[in-house]
Amino acid sequence: MVKITTVAKQLPPYSRSTAEIVPFIEHWLHGQDERFQRKVVKIFRNAGVDHRYSIIPPEEMFLPRTFAENNDRYIKGVIELSEACLTKALDKAGWTPKDVDYIITVSCTGFMIPSVDAHLINRLDMRQDIVRLPVTEMGCAAGVSGIIYAKNFLQANPGKRAAVIAVESPMATFQQEDFSMVNVVSAAIFGDGAACVLLSSHPDDEGPSILHEEMYHFYDAQHMMGFALKNSGLAMILDQSVPDTIEAHFGDIIHPFLARAGSTIEKIDHLVFHPGGKKIVQIVEDLFGTMGKNIDDTKEVLRLYGNMSSATVLYVLERFLERDIPKGEQGLMLSFGPGFSAQRVLLEW
Repeated sequence: MVKITTVAKQLPPYSRSTAEIVPFIEHWLHGQDERFQRKVVKIFRNAGVDHRYSIIPPEEMFLPRTFAENNDRYIKGVIELSEACLTKALDKAGWTPKDVDYIITVSCTGFMIPSVDAHLINRLDMRQDIVRLPVTEMGCAAGVSGIIYAKNFLQANPGKRAAVIAVESPMATFQQEDFSMVNVVSAAIFGDGAACVLLSSHPDDEGPSILHEEMYHFYDAQHMMGFALKNSGLAMILDQSVPDTIEAHFGDIIHPFLARAGSTIEKIDHLVFHPGGKKIVQIVEDLFGTMGKNIDDTKEVLRLYGNMSSATVLYVLERFLERDIPKGEQGLMLSFGPGFSAQRVLLEW
């Protein structure tokens, strides 16, 4: 069996509460219609995010910058965050960098070639024959996607180990001259962060096993989520129909997947759901609530850190791995991302 051995997170150096950010927002909105200004501040205050972190100092967040300047900050930030969370994860597991056979890095909020995994191999003196897989265009779903890819590698190669590193800086994509609702809402819910999950098919390693994994792709939904590449950088695309689309497909996403794994929603004890934003969380909470389940950990991660794109679901996963969960209990990992797609993993402790 492929097991999840450990998870470690790393936060950027700069952070502010939502209350502390409001004066910066008001300064950014100077000259806009007063009613619009009040609406934007209300969106931030009601986003379900009490605190957020960034690789960019808050006093610089709303100042004009070029795409190149933002991307340079992204490259520096993600290398530092990735190295820190990978080192933490290896220490927690008692592994050395040379124990890792596969390294999968996921990120969608900037561009860098070579990808961050190449930098980590050099910085941590990892093996020269390590297998690399950078995943760059799957958005918020990529944390679970990386786990799926690692599981398939490890299942085909018993006795091996893998590191999946999700590292994102949505703050580096903020459009300072864009006062659209999409830009405002994304700024209100997103934050920066990184996490590393270690997986193993080595018989001596412990952790919850991956029983089953699948992807679910929505037809004709490419327009719903993603980035538009503009001269000013990566501009968020976030269609207002996303929550309703998730709700309409929810039964098809959950029940057939569990049935193919020989399980049911009644057997699921723990929900590891990606906190995409307050409205998505509320809809999914209501849907799971009718099944007698809760996503309290998802809401808490959103409150403490915001949506860090692909890394966020790993913050939720870490909360479960730090608990003493009885043997035999099952957990369902679920995230949504551009495509539009849903990624699912079934765990058993």
